[in-house]
Amino acid sequence: MMDVIIIGAGVSGCASARELSRYQADILVLDKEEDVCCGTSKANSAIVHAGFDATRGSLMARLNVEGSRRMPALARELDFAYRQCGSLVVCLSEEDRPKLQQLYENGVQNGVEGLRIIERDELVAMEPNVSDDAVAALWAPTGGIVCPFGMTYAFAENAAKNGVKFQFDTTVTGVEPVAGGWRVHTDRGSYDTRLVVNAAGVYADVLHNMAAPADPMRIIPRRGDYFLLDHTAGDHVRHTVFQLPGKYGKGVLVTPTVHGNLLVGPTAIDVEDKEATNTTAAGLEEVRAKSGLAVKDLPMRQTITSFAGLRAHEPRHDFFIGEIAPGFVDCAAIESPGLSSAPAIGAMVADLAAKALHLEKNPAFDPTRKGILDPKTLSFEERAELIRQNPAYGQIICRCESVTEGEIIDAIHRVPGARSLDGVKRRTRAGMGRCQAGFCSPRVMEILARELNLPLSAITKSGGDSKIIVGTNKDAL
Repeated sequence: MMDVIIIGAGVSGCASARELSRYQADILVLDKEEDVCCGTSKANSAIVHAGFDATRGSLMARLNVEGSRRMPALARELDFAYRQCGSLVVCLSEEDRPKLQQLYENGVQNGVEGLRIIERDELVAMEPNVSDDAVAALWAPTGGIVCPFGMTYAFAENAAKNGVKFQFDTTVTGVEPVAGGWRVHTDRGSYDTRLVVNAAGVYADVLHNMAAPADPMRIIPRRGDYFLLDHTAGDHVRHTVFQLPGKYGKGVLVTPTVHGNLLVGPTAIDVEDKEATNTTAAGLEEVRAKSGLAVKDLPMRQTITSFAGLRAHEPRHDFFIGEIAPGFVDCAAIESPGLSSAPAIGAMVADLAAKALHLEKNPAFDPTRKGILDPKTLSFEERAELIRQNPAYGQIICRCESVTEGEIIDAIHRVPGARSLDGVKRRTRAGMGRCQAGFCSPRVMEILARELNLPLSAITKSGGDSKIIVGTNKDAL
C-alpha cells in the first residue's frame, strides 16, 4: 500500500508532490496523459496574479497572495523562468473609476502589497501604447509572469529527486474505500493507498463525486482562446495589462512572456466537453475585437499561433481543498489564479496529508533543482568551452529559438523526461518559434528515437495515437 497517490500531474498535483516529498512517504503521481503538464497547466495566461481580484476572505484570495509572495524565492530555488514585471488594470472611462477604487480596496483587504491607483500621465509613461481612452489604472508591482511549463516541470523534477514516482498513460476509472485507505482503479490495474489527493483538473468533480456522493460537485470546463505573437512584438507592452470590467465587458489581457513573446487573450466560454481545447473562429474574433480596447496598435499580424485551454470552473468560484472523506483530499476547482497560487496550494495539500497520516519529516529532502542549461545565457567564452566539452551544444536544431541538440538530450533524460515532440517543445522551446516546428520536427524526432532507443515510427506529437509517421512509401507500393 502506498502512502499517497496524487491523481493529476498538472501544476497543482506536482506542487503537492514536491511539498509532500519533504516527508517520509511512498508517493505516486498518476496521470492519464503521456507527460507532466498536459492539461490546464500547459495552456493559460502564464501570469502571476498579485491577488487584488479574488473575493475577499475566500481561499482563492489567501492562496493567491501567498503563492505570489513565494514565487521569487521559489523561482531561484527551482531554477525556472519568472519575472516580477508588475500588472496594470486600465480604466477606460471616468464613470468606471468607482470600480477601480473598489478593486484597489479589495486588493488591500486581501493583503496585496504596493497597490496604488495611477493617473493617465504616469500610466502613459509606464505603457506608451496604452489606449487613448485610458484615464487611470490600478498598479500592482507584485504581479509577474512565469513559464507555466518550466514551473510545473521544476516541481515534478524536484519531487522525483526526493523519491516521488510518476506513472503516465494511466487513466483512473474509479476509487473506493478499503481497509486503511483507498483503492484506485485504473486502466492499468488497481493501486492501494492510505491517502488520495484529487488534483485531476477538469475531471476533479468526477473523482469527488465518487468519494463523496452526498456532496456533489460540478466542474464546468471554461475555454479560453489566445493569440501568441512573435518576439518582434514582445516589447509592445512592458507589464501585464488588464482591462477593468466596464461597459465593454471584462475584456482580455495583453502581456509579455518570459520568453519575449506577446500573449493576447483569453475568452471565457463555458463548454460541456472536458477535452474541447480547440480554438474557434468566434472565440478568436472576440479576442481580436477586445484586445485593442486597452492597448492600441497591437501588431496582430505578428501572430505565430493561436491556442485554447480549459479552466476548471466551479459555480461557487473558489478553490476546494480539504479532506472530504477519511484519507481523500480534494484539490479541486483550481482555475485562475491557480498557477499563481500553486506554491501555496502544494503547501496546504501537503500539510493536510501529513497531519492525516502523521508523517515524519524527510531529513534527506533537497529543495533545489537545476533547470536545463540554455547556452544563450552564457558568455561567448563559456559557450565555446561548453561546445568543446560537448559538441551537441554546438548543433542548432531549432533555428527560430536557437535550441541545441544538447538541450534536447538533457530534456529527454530528465526524470520525468520528454517522450514526445510536445514534451521536448515545452521543456526547451524547440518548435515554439515563428515556423512552429516546420523546420525542426524531423530532427527532434530523430533525436528522440535515438535517445529512447525507439523506432522513428513510435515517436508521437503528444503521446497516445498522435503519431507523426503512419507508414512508409514502400508499404504503399
